[in-house]
Amino acid sequence: MKKFILLALLVVIALTIIACAPAQQAAPTIAAAQATVAAGANQAGTAAAGAASQAQTAAAGAATQVSGAATTVATVASGAQTAVATVAAQATNTPPPAVCTKLDGMPTVKAGELGSPDNPITIALVPSGDVPTITKAGTGIADCLSELTGLKYNIEVGTNFAASIEAMGAGKAPFGFLNTFSAILAKEKYGVTPLLVALRNYKGKPENFYQGQFIANKASGIKSIADLKGKTFCFVDPNSTSGYIIPRIVLKANGIDPDKDLKATVNAGSHDNVAIAVYKGDCDAGATFVDVRTDSKPIKENYPDMLDKVDVFYITDNIPNDGLQVAKGVDPAITDATVKGLLFISDDPGGKALLRSLYSYLGLAKVDPTFYNDFEALLAKAGVKASELVK
Repeated sequence: MKKFILLALLVVIALTIIACAPAQQAAPTIAAAQATVAAGANQAGTAAAGAASQAQTAAAGAATQVSGAATTVATVASGAQTAVATVAAQATNTPPPAVCTKLDGMPTVKAGELGSPDNPITIALVPSGDVPTITKAGTGIADCLSELTGLKYNIEVGTNFAASIEAMGAGKAPFGFLNTFSAILAKEKYGVTPLLVALRNYKGKPENFYQGQFIANKASGIKSIADLKGKTFCFVDPNSTSGYIIPRIVLKANGIDPDKDLKATVNAGSHDNVAIAVYKGDCDAGATFVDVRTDSKPIKENYPDMLDKVDVFYITDNIPNDGLQVAKGVDPAITDATVKGLLFISDDPGGKALLRSLYSYLGLAKVDPTFYNDFEALLAKAGVKASELVK
C-alpha cells in the first residue's frame, strides 16, 4: 500500500514540475517525468507481482491444509469402516434372522376357523430343556410359520410332558413337538400321528436317532451301573424316553431295581435340571440324552466346568428321535401347510438356529406314520406298555 502512495506522490510532483517549468524546458522535463512515472509503474508492477505471488503462496498453503483435512477425514472414515467391519466379523456367531416370506399355495381360512387370528393353531411343546429358551425359540418358530402360511400359530409349553400329551388329546393343540415316548403314548391313547422327525448330530452327521446316557458326579466314585446301588438318582420325567423309560429298562437289565436298590430317586423335570443336580451333588447320578452337557446353551453359559465335574459312564442303544405330531381330525390342508412351513424353516439358516435353540435340532425330515413301530416293539419285548407307565 505504501508503494502505491509513493507512486501517486511521484506523479503529483512530476505534474507540478511540468506546470512550473519554462516552456523551453518543457520537453526534457516531460521526458523526465515520464521516466519517473515509468519507474513508479515498474515498482507498482513489481509490488503487484509480489502481492500476487504472496496470494498464490497463501492459496497453495490453504489448498494443502484442505488436502490435509480431506486426508484426515478419509482416514477417519476408513477407520470407522474398519471398526464396523471388525464388529461385523466379531458378530458372525450371531445367527441371521429367519426368512419368513409367505409361501405359495397356502390355504385361506374364514374368521373363527382354525388358523384365523381369533382361533390360532396351537403347537404343544414338552418342557424337556430350559423352559425360557424353549419358549423363546418356539415363539420365533410360531411367528415365522404365521408369516409363511398366512395362518395364525402360537405355542404352549406344558408344565410337564403329560400336559403336552393331554393338550393334543383334548383338541387344544392340533400339533405338538413331543418326545419319542410321549409320541408313542399319544398315538396309543389319542390316535396322534407322527409327521416330521428331528435330525440331530451323531458323529458329525444329521441322523434321525439319538442316544441316552448315564452321568455321575466325579466325586461320587460311580464308574458303572453296579455302583448305583444305594445312590441317589435323578430322572427327567416319567414320560421322558432317554431320561426315564430307557434308563429304567437298562437298570433292570443290569440287576438294579430302581424302586428298591437306589437310595432315592428324583424327577428333575428336564434334562438340564438333571445335569445341574448331578453337577451340584444333589444327585449322585442321573439319566439324560447325549450330550446335554455340551448341547444345552444355558448349561454351557452357566456351568462352563460341567465336563470337569460330571462324567458319562454308560450310553444306551439308539433311540428314534422326537419330532412333530398331528392330532386326530385336523384339516389336511392345515397339516400340509404346517409341514411345508416347518420344512422351509428347517432349510433356512435363521430357521435352523431357532430349531437348534428349541431342542438341539439340526433339521426336520418327513416320516411315515409307522416310524415308531419298531421302537414300540422293542419296548413291548422289554415288558413296557406305554399306557401302563403313565397314570
